[in-house]
Amino acid sequence: MTVGVAAALIATVSMEPGAAAEAAVPNRPAAATQTAAVPTSHLVGTAAMYFPAPDNDIRISVDAHATFNPNGDSRPTRSWGTFRISHRVKMPDGTWYTNWGELTVDCLTTGGPTATVTGILTKVTPGGPWEKMLKRRERMGLSFYVAHKGAGPSRIGMSGGPGPGDGPLRKCMAPAADSPVLEGGYLLIDKR
Repeated sequence: MTVGVAAALIATVSMEPGAAAEAAVPNRPAAATQTAAVPTSHLVGTAAMYFPAPDNDIRISVDAHATFNPNGDSRPTRSWGTFRISHRVKMPDGTWYTNWGELTVDCLTTGGPTATVTGILTKVTPGGPWEKMLKRRERMGLSFYVAHKGAGPSRIGMSGGPGPGDGPLRKCMAPAADSPVLEGGYLLIDKR
């Protein structure tokens, strides 16, 4: 597999609806025509991550977005999107079994080349090991380090489901991004 990721870090903001129309009104003081910009973050893409066992193929697809309070709060005011975790394992008879889960994003936080995404399971492999987690509406978390070109591999961290006695995972929480990306990549648009 090819190691490497094409990724870009850019900042984006969007104006509230009507801000452009207000700015076009003549003879109005400049301060009255400005509206607070709404910081927005985005993380999109698909990649395969390293897993320390042979004949395992784990791929993470993400389409996550968030808006933030212009006053600088680190917690999003709104998060939306989906992510999918697909874990393919070669069975002893040579066939492949795929366990997957789709999650609805409930938190995206970003900072520079890093992001954390959490979500609630909404669909899983029928008859698979995550069916009990789906019934309990478990939350799972992912973390990402999206490397600049020439800065080494991007990395992913995955919480998996909570173990016995762990309690539920909180929003915006995930382990360190420690597993290198093997192929594919992500576009991370950080808030400013």
